[in-house]
Amino acid sequence: MKRKLAAAIGIAGMMVSVAACGGSGSKSSTSGADAKELTVWLTVDAQNNWPNLVKAADAAVEKAHPGLKINHEYYGWPDKNTKLDAVLATDKVPDVVEMGNTEMLGYMVKGAFAPVDPAKFTNSSAWLDGLKASVTYDGKTYGVPYYAGGRVGNWRKDVFASVGVKSTPKTYAELTADLDKVQAKEGDKFSAWYQPTRDWYAAMSFVYDAGGSIATQAGGQWKGNLSSPESIKGLTEFKNVIDKYMHGDKTKDESDRYIVYGQGKSGMIFGAAWEGATSADPKNDKTGKLKNNLVNFVMPGPSGKNLPVFLGGSDLAVPVKSKAQALAAEWINAFTGSSGQKGLMAKGNLPNNKTDLATLKSDPATAVPATAAESNWFVPMAPGWGQVEKAQVLQTMLQNIGTGKQSVEAAAKAADAAIDKVINTK
Repeated sequence: MKRKLAAAIGIAGMMVSVAACGGSGSKSSTSGADAKELTVWLTVDAQNNWPNLVKAADAAVEKAHPGLKINHEYYGWPDKNTKLDAVLATDKVPDVVEMGNTEMLGYMVKGAFAPVDPAKFTNSSAWLDGLKASVTYDGKTYGVPYYAGGRVGNWRKDVFASVGVKSTPKTYAELTADLDKVQAKEGDKFSAWYQPTRDWYAAMSFVYDAGGSIATQAGGQWKGNLSSPESIKGLTEFKNVIDKYMHGDKTKDESDRYIVYGQGKSGMIFGAAWEGATSADPKNDKTGKLKNNLVNFVMPGPSGKNLPVFLGGSDLAVPVKSKAQALAAEWINAFTGSSGQKGLMAKGNLPNNKTDLATLKSDPATAVPATAAESNWFVPMAPGWGQVEKAQVLQTMLQNIGTGKQSVEAAAKAADAAIDKVINTK
């Protein structure tokens, strides 16, 4: 889920023509019900991994609308937004487009997508909270969650068994006690927990677990909240983790965590559910010991509850210039409905809703990521959030905390000031 919000921010100039043609949702969701053609843009994930689900959605909509022609175009993640930005400035837009959930905000702020009626989509009342947040702006819904990917703890069974630990932790006290044993045995050249300092997804999980948040909204205005007592508590615990268990480069982010983990100088990570298995891939495993030796577990939080996780994933949206909005909504519902979610789960994805997620919890093979995803958070859906992320405000704060350049309180106060300057700016 390596989707960067920055890709969605460079669209302001292009979006002038979008806003001028009804970005407020002046087109009704019933417009285009009699269209003869539908164009759907998806990423190559669908083309390569679940083409049968695309065909099934096509068949359902074509059966209801004889003679309808459905066109598909597939894009890689690095190329998609550049193509989309260019075409949104014209009158030849796709009718359905897949977006990374962190990409949605910039487009919703600029009026690129038409509002949709959640009641028309299967299981919308049970959408996962973080995914629902990603398609909601200013009280309106501008997309439909497609699928999700969560975050879990992962550790080396051999490393923890060497200090007498034979099962994964159920509480934060158990986790830290186990880590203390490993760190004492292995010494300071080993990271009992390799936790990149600039990994704001992990750090903010501690913040939300403590009852804090990145920003809060009151009276229609957003304000940084990292220096609140609750947020400071979460950031302080994150610093404790970095100080005690992270003995690698404290200026790095999480982008190559799976590679570092595969080098064998750490006992545990907290990251996307795919990272452990990718570390154990022979091309990344420099130890020759990771295959069948890594185990995922639900991360316990200091609060006594499961640590809330950031949910990455994809959403589907209808451009406001689409001349087939009603058909686009039908196709999205056919694709993301009950049968589609079952197909996506069979491919290792998390579903977009709590009802289907519950079925994964009963299967030992999927219980960990499904349980972890139940408690989740998402970024502030503020008009200027993209500028906050583009400026790497959180990463800078965390690096200053982790390296000791600033105290937790000073770094959080500085981050709040930086957030406040831009978070309400469209």
